[in-house]
Amino acid sequence: MENINSLSLPNWPYLTNEVPGLTGLFKVRPEDFVVEEIPQYDPCGQGDHTYFLVEKTGVTTLDLIRRLGRALGRREKDFGYAGLKDSQAITRQTVSLEHSDPEQIKGLDIPGVKILWVNRHSNKIKLGHLAGNKFWIKLRKVSAESQEIAERCLAVLSKRGVPNYFGPQRYGMRGDSWILGGAILREDPKAFLDQFCGHPGPYDREQVRKARELYDKGHYELSAQIWPGFFRDAKRACGLLASQPDNLLRAFNCVDRKLTKLFISAYQSYLFNQVMGQRVDTLDQVWLGDLAAKEDSGGVFRVEDQSVEQPRADRFEISPTGPIFGYRMTSAGGQEGQMEQEVLTGEKLTLEDFKKPKGHKLKGSRRPFRVRMTNLEIQRGTDDAGDFLSLRFDLPSGSYATAVLRELMKEHVSGPSLVPSGDD
Repeated sequence: MENINSLSLPNWPYLTNEVPGLTGLFKVRPEDFVVEEIPQYDPCGQGDHTYFLVEKTGVTTLDLIRRLGRALGRREKDFGYAGLKDSQAITRQTVSLEHSDPEQIKGLDIPGVKILWVNRHSNKIKLGHLAGNKFWIKLRKVSAESQEIAERCLAVLSKRGVPNYFGPQRYGMRGDSWILGGAILREDPKAFLDQFCGHPGPYDREQVRKARELYDKGHYELSAQIWPGFFRDAKRACGLLASQPDNLLRAFNCVDRKLTKLFISAYQSYLFNQVMGQRVDTLDQVWLGDLAAKEDSGGVFRVEDQSVEQPRADRFEISPTGPIFGYRMTSAGGQEGQMEQEVLTGEKLTLEDFKKPKGHKLKGSRRPFRVRMTNLEIQRGTDDAGDFLSLRFDLPSGSYATAVLRELMKEHVSGPSLVPSGDD
């Protein structure tokens, strides 16, 4: 089995170092990882938009939208959804479609897809229209002491908070999208293209690996011919370099803007995780100069008196935040502000650099260092696949179940699905 930390990412520090890692496997089969969205609001029963709850198995959200579009004769952009969910799981999420027939949607017959209910509402669902996610996870091949370890570890997370690391799915299957984002911010098209088209890795399939090897050797035309059709942008970039090998900027511009935006976002996540790793032991403590977020409203304010604010943090009313770097981001003061500046300096960047990417001016924001895990249940059980340890918990939107699993299993996190998703 592959180890989740074998990606090209640092092994960020744990909050629960005093608790040993639980050995086991997850996502042995899709029903071992169930995710259900917690909506920000329920449909009101009337309006031009049809809302429908979809349960899907073995299908990504984007593939779901493609299949729905074909079945209903609609464009993919007509559909609304609140977040992306992985294929290696059973996931339930609400989709919206304007000016559609609810009865037609109820009668859809798509492999791996069930329509659980249909209703009406007045607006389209947009990304972020999500309060959180519910998770049901079965861990298999666990040791006899697994429940005791889980209870010890998750008791700490329940009390102090779950470290709000961005999960590995943020960085793609190759774990390198943050590298690509950094090259974009540094305006280095060669470094970008070398990583995007070359540098074969352990997760590249045979044809893709061959295309990358040919790129690394400078055989751009052959590389362009070998790239599978799904890798359209890499194929186009290599084709251009075959005729104009010095025109790196134009080759870079072959890459879709939506994709480059994802790469930059991954790099912002990587930088946040760097700071998060330095604050993980104190994620429930507010420092002088911190920018703290209110649990109820999300509003952010500067900590000017620790003695006043720490009791609020102890009650989980507020939490310290870290940087999603951008040119308009408000920086923390004190020790936290110094740490943030050291990370930027180490990457040879300034906040103004986040204005540079063409078409992607990044304003920045703040992100809490911890999130609250609720409705926790732990129990052992047996089914047709054998013994398991069952976990059930809720997390707010934007946080990752993998943050819980990595604390629980430490370096033992492994399974058929290397990068568990569906928990955005």
